[in-house]
Amino acid sequence: MSAPPRSQWLLLPGLLLVLLDLQGLLPVSGSPSSGCRLRIPPHDQVARVARFVAHQCDWASMATISSHQPVIGQPFSNTFSVSDGPEGPEGSGTGQPYLYLTRMEISVQDLQVNSAASLSMSLAQTDYCRQQGFDPQSPLCAHIILSGSVVEVNGTEADFAKKSLFSRHPEMIDWPSDHDWFFCKFNIT
Repeated sequence: MSAPPRSQWLLLPGLLLVLLDLQGLLPVSGSPSSGCRLRIPPHDQVARVARFVAHQCDWASMATISSHQPVIGQPFSNTFSVSDGPEGPEGSGTGQPYLYLTRMEISVQDLQVNSAASLSMSLAQTDYCRQQGFDPQSPLCAHIILSGSVVEVNGTEADFAKKSLFSRHPEMIDWPSDHDWFFCKFNIT
């Protein structure tokens, strides 16, 4: 049996790369050592994209309705650490953002008067958009804005929130206990 022509051997590396890419084994962008391995769901699967973004982001901008002078009744945005599930393989999140809050925080005081809020998260918070060359405002740099309310959780749901948040934000474990921290979820409406 004779060896295949040289042109067939040249196609094999390209075919191998295509097969690896189809299986999600190649980085999405940058050099193979770039570490960017995010696989965003198809854009027409809106709920999957939203859960994906919620799982990739470790923090969010939460807007409340201010209850403080001189901006009573005005939107007020602040940054919060979030988690939708314990650190782990892609897709292990729930899409339900959890927060660790204290009533000493100004936005939490706003929530005690009016629990309505919005929560914004963007893949610009990860390496993905920068490595793809997407501006944070570009529609290609996936982001979500959730509307709803912030609700304190207890029991097994608080245990899940604790595991979710502390695995992603381990310094929370040592935050001052005299601040009376409690676990909440962002109840998406």
